Amino acid sequence: MAEQNNGITQKGKGWFKGLKSEFKKIVWESREDVTRETIAVVLISLVLGILITLIDSALQLGIDKLISW
Repeated sequence: MAEQNNGITQKGKGWFKGLKSEFKKIVWESREDVTRETIAVVLISLVLGILITLIDSALQLGIDKLISW
């Protein structure tokens, strides 16, 4: 039983060493890049949300006119 636990412990240590080496390979974006991209995503989301709302309202108005006609 002790041998099995030791094997699991060794595998776990090896896995964490591999994980640590992979994290060192990550190239992190600068704060300015992340901020600029976040602002772009928020603005595009707002514009698309407004556009979808306008199209939905226009279609709803048109359907209401057809039904009440």
